[in-house]
Amino acid sequence: MSREGGPASLEPAPERRGGRAAYVAAVAVLALLAAVLAALVAVTYFRLRELRDGEAAAAEALAAARTYAPDMLSYDYRTIDADLARARGYATGELAGHYRELARALAPTVKRQQTVQQAVVAAAAVESATPDRVQVLLFMNMGTTKVLPGEKEPQKQVVQNRARFVLVRSEGHWLVSELSTLIGNAPGS
Repeated sequence: MSREGGPASLEPAPERRGGRAAYVAAVAVLALLAAVLAALVAVTYFRLRELRDGEAAAAEALAAARTYAPDMLSYDYRTIDADLARARGYATGELAGHYRELARALAPTVKRQQTVQQAVVAAAAVESATPDRVQVLLFMNMGTTKVLPGEKEPQKQVVQNRARFVLVRSEGHWLVSELSTLIGNAPGS
């Protein structure tokens, strides 16, 4: 019974209702904060995993680029067809087709001038990397020897060159999908 002698009220006291509403609001805010925190942890985890995968890909692709570059940029007039076929084996997409075209267009001139080009990687660095695509900048020393028309002695030239390889992961290994070069000046010129 109530103090006034009447039947007991089933409604909670006004102080209790306000306290309960504050409690429910606090629980809702904490649940929302927990959900936001869980989402942030998940995003951070996946971003960290992507960065680690990119870092591993960068190391693998850099090693591949250092290995492939001399084979892709070197040739000898005596073995030009095999040299370009070997280079094509490291390429994919349009670049592989470009090496087929080179075999037809470049080979006759290389044979006629008895050209030998030797590429040596001086330094290399990763410019950008994702788990499946890595861009590598290579600093190359390019030595070329050829016999020009009307000359008996071969002409020798050493040029510092930079090459940019874009490597993509294909069936578990790296292939070069894009190759561009920027030829520098011969040392001492």
